[in-house]
Amino acid sequence: MIYDVPFRHQQALDPSALNTVVATLHAIGKAVDDCRNAGVDPNSDPAVVLLARHMATVSTNRAPRKVLRQACRRRLEDLKRFPTLLALAIRGVEYDVGAKERFHIEATEAMNALAVCIGLVPGTFEVVSLQGERDQSGHVLLAAGEFAVTVRIGARHEGREVAYRAVCDSTSPPNHYAPMADLLKPDRFADRLRRDLPIAVRPVAPVAPVLIAA
Repeated sequence: MIYDVPFRHQQALDPSALNTVVATLHAIGKAVDDCRNAGVDPNSDPAVVLLARHMATVSTNRAPRKVLRQACRRRLEDLKRFPTLLALAIRGVEYDVGAKERFHIEATEAMNALAVCIGLVPGTFEVVSLQGERDQSGHVLLAAGEFAVTVRIGARHEGREVAYRAVCDSTSPPNHYAPMADLLKPDRFADRLRRDLPIAVRPVAPVAPVLIAA
C-alpha cells in the first residue's frame, strides 16, 4: 500500500468542509482514485463509506424515499413530453462541450430512426456527425441516394432546425425546412418527406408468419 495517502481518511473523520453534494461527490471521486492507486477495494474502504454516508447529511432535500421516487417518475414523464433534443434546440450548445456532445448523440439517433421509418436499408444511407468549431453546434446529416436531411440548432436556425432536399445530378433543388419537433415524430416526418421529395423507397412491410402444417 505504498501509494496510499492519509487525506481521504482525514476528510472522512472531519467532513465539515464538505457542505454540499457537489463537494462531497468530488471528495468521493478522489477517494476512489486513491483506493485504486493503493490497491484497496473502494466498496469496503472505511473512508469511502463514511464519505458516502456524509452525502445524505449535506443534501437539502429531506423528502422520504417514496416521495423522491415519485418525483423522478414525474420528471421522466416530463422529459418524454419535452425531449432533450428539443430542449437543446431552444437553449443552443455553443461553447458547452457536454451539451454539444448530447446534441450529436440525440440527433444521430433521431436520423437513424427517420431512416428506418422511410424504409432505408443498411448500406443505402449514411448518418454523419460533423462537430464544427468550438463556438458552433455543428450538424448531423442523413445522406441517401435520393435526398439529404440536415439538422442544426442555434438562434439562426430557430424553427428551421431541419433542412431537407432532393439530390439531383443536374440541378440543385431548394431546401425545405421543418422545426425540430417534426423530426421527433419520425413516422409523420417520413410521410412529409415522401410528399415533398421524389423518394421512391417505402417502408418494408412486416413479413407474415409462415404456418407450418403439422
